[in-house]
Amino acid sequence: MTTIGGLPAHILLVHAVVVLIPLSAILLVVIAISSRARRRLDILTVILAVVALVSVPLTTEAGDWLEHRLPRTALLRTHTHLGDSMLPWAVALALVTVLVVVTQRRRDRRTDDFPQSGAIEAGNPGRRNGTGRVTSTVLALIAVLVAAGSVVTVYRIGDSGARAAWTGNFSSQPLPPPAGQLPQGG
Repeated sequence: MTTIGGLPAHILLVHAVVVLIPLSAILLVVIAISSRARRRLDILTVILAVVALVSVPLTTEAGDWLEHRLPRTALLRTHTHLGDSMLPWAVALALVTVLVVVTQRRRDRRTDDFPQSGAIEAGNPGRRNGTGRVTSTVLALIAVLVAAGSVVTVYRIGDSGARAAWTGNFSSQPLPPPAGQLPQGG
C-alpha cells in the first residue's frame, strides 16, 4: 500500500496502530484480572488484538515505502529502526490475549461443571481451584508485561516518528499571513 487519497498510507494507517495496540493492551489486562469483564469483553478483545496485529505490518510496509521518498536523516533512521520492533509485541499481544481467553474459558467451564472447584479430585480437596488460581495469576502477570511492553513500544515509535516529521519543520513564533491576507482577529 502506497497512498490513500493522495496521502502516504503510512501517515493514515499509523492511527490504527496508535489506537488499537493500547486499547487491546488495556482490554487484555482487564480480562486477565476480571472474570466479569472477561465474560463481556473476551471476544471483542481478541478481535481488536488480531486487527491490531494485522495493522502493524501494513503500517510498517507503508512506512518502508515512505522512507524511500523522504530525506534520510538520523531521526528517520531512528524511527524506522524502532518501527521494526512493533511486530513482535503485536504478535505477543494477540497470542497472550487468545491464551488468556481460551485458558480462562476452560477454567470457567470447569467451575460451572464442578461448583465445588474440584473438591473431589483424587482425594485432594481444592487442587483444581489452587492450580487455576496460579495459572490465572501467571497469565495476568504475563498479560501486564506484554501490555506494558506494547504500549511503551508504540509510544517510543510514535515519539520518534513525530520528531522525524516535525523537527525543524515549524516555527515557534507565529508566521506572518501571506501577502494580501488580513491577520486573524484583525
